[in-house]
Amino acid sequence: MNGPLDLRVRVFFLLGAATAYITYRHPDVGVAVLVAVGVVTLVYLLMGSGTNGDPPAR
Repeated sequence: MNGPLDLRVRVFFLLGAATAYITYRHPDVGVAVLVAVGVVTLVYLLMGSGTNGDPPAR
């Protein structure tokens, strides 16, 4: 994309805002959200070139 933020970053921001709102409204969900963020981060890092843990290449 030509703009400063591509679609992927916008989706991550939107999901982050929705997650923060849900956690704010329902504090008991906080632990589950923390585990989900850890899993998503791990999957994001593993999507890089091979399985060496580098972030995905542009």
